[in-house]
Amino acid sequence: MGPQELVGSEVYDTRGERVGRVATVYLNEESEQPEWVTVHTGLFGHKESFVPLAGAQTATDGLHVNWGKEKIKDAPRIDAEGRLSAQESMHLYDYYGIPMQRAGGRGQQRQQGQQGQQAQQRGRQGDQTMTRSEEQLKVGKERVESGRVRLRKHVVTEEQQVTVPVSHEEVRIEREPADPRRAGQTDIAEDEQEVVLHAERPVMGKESVPVEQVRMHTEEVTEQQQVKGKVRKERIDVDPATDTRGRDTKR
Repeated sequence: MGPQELVGSEVYDTRGERVGRVATVYLNEESEQPEWVTVHTGLFGHKESFVPLAGAQTATDGLHVNWGKEKIKDAPRIDAEGRLSAQESMHLYDYYGIPMQRAGGRGQQRQQGQQGQQAQQRGRQGDQTMTRSEEQLKVGKERVESGRVRLRKHVVTEEQQVTVPVSHEEVRIEREPADPRRAGQTDIAEDEQEVVLHAERPVMGKESVPVEQVRMHTEEVTEQQQVKGKVRKERIDVDPATDTRGRDTKR
């Protein structure tokens, strides 16, 4: 895959996680082969991180590099401005643990893709070029706390009425004729006998028993939200040329 094709490619780390898109390709000045790419990283892709192409492989889904996502994000921040100096190259190779021989001890030249080459060719032919830029909205997502729900239980006292069957003893008097054979064997006298009666009564007690379980869980609901923002863009106007007599000339 050439430098022009690398620009804009998706970059994946050793675990297959997406890192970002290729922003710039740097060539070795001696071999003219791509050795470094910068990748847009960060929440909104505002940071460019340098990644070596050593051990990288291209696939249908993009460029798979030989480094982890966190390693790439923590790479030294360098504003190369079109060329990597020998000191900057040494700093990057030392960070990634790559022998310096691979860099050839030389700086790297920025490669901006096919449009950049076409612009350079037109410049060599004497044409005047102007780059038009515009801002684009880059929207990301962050997880924030939106509310809290607390489960709380409290004690409520209520009246309960329970019907309980109870029993008691009662005295029943039964009369029957005396045995006539015992006539004259008893004396007439006062006598008293006592009978103990028993009765049941309700006895109330209380015990705590589990009657219900309440479980709370959260679920993720996805909804669509629109984000609006103002962006600026440049426009190129052509002023008509005038001759020395103050008249407009057309080409």
